[in-house]
Amino acid sequence: MTKADIFEKVQNEMELTRREAAELVEAVFAIMKSTLESGENLKISGFGNFIVKQKADRRGRNPQTGEAITIEARRILTFKPSGLLKAAINK
Repeated sequence: MTKADIFEKVQNEMELTRREAAELVEAVFAIMKSTLESGENLKISGFGNFIVKQKADRRGRNPQTGEAITIEARRILTFKPSGLLKAAINK
């Protein structure tokens, strides 16, 4: 499913114009993105949790040369689905 498909489904479900549906979905995505960018976790009841985790520096190696390198610290995003979403998927 693409973003355009989501626009279309919202348009049909809520009887909005395509432009209104696109603005609504884009606004929701913008709020989600800014929340996660700030490092906050995002919980959507009945859907799941988006969790921002901090990874520390670590040692690694270049697989082509075997040279030891340092992999810099970074933040990663994980998703943990809710029990309701898991149940719906596994029906």
